[in-house]
Amino acid sequence: MIHHPLLLLLLLIAAGNCRIHRFADALQRRVHIPDELDDVVDDEEDDEWREWGKPKKQPEFDPPPTDFTKFSLEEMQDEMMKRQQGPVFGFVKLRPGTPRSPEIVSEIAMKWTKAARTGATEVKFTGVDVSTLMFTVQKGRDTLELKEYLLSQSEAYEVKIGDQLYRREGDPSFEEVFDKLQSEKRKDYDGNSERHHEL
Repeated sequence: MIHHPLLLLLLLIAAGNCRIHRFADALQRRVHIPDELDDVVDDEEDDEWREWGKPKKQPEFDPPPTDFTKFSLEEMQDEMMKRQQGPVFGFVKLRPGTPRSPEIVSEIAMKWTKAARTGATEVKFTGVDVSTLMFTVQKGRDTLELKEYLLSQSEAYEVKIGDQLYRREGDPSFEEVFDKLQSEKRKDYDGNSERHHEL
């Protein structure tokens, strides 16, 4: 019986020595990289790697036209918006006739802010009231792209940037639609109050 624990002890010591020996042997090995690499093909570089460290190219300067007599007011404003560099703010009128709570307006603002960020546009939307959002674009050159995005959204009806109003082609102004909805509500209210008096 005494031989079994002694044999087990010898096995443990031998196994431990092998591990130490293997570890020490691995420390002494070195990886040798030859100096002659003429036959090695390096095809892992991409365009970004080749451009790394070089100064970035500035976009070509595109000055605005000097003669605006041939332009309409809208064309002039579009030309000037292309060259806007600083922050720009504007407003979005939401589609009239849809009842919204302040929470729903906040959700729309959050959704549009997140969607714009995925397109690398720094913009923040804030609810003004239940039918209006205000936005701030950090880089003015992104304004026209943002306008197109907003007009593609079903909730947006009209976008105002500076003095310029944008809406889908063929849509009447927000005020016309709003006045029409108000007059329809008044007719319904007047009709209901007359029926109430008849009873």
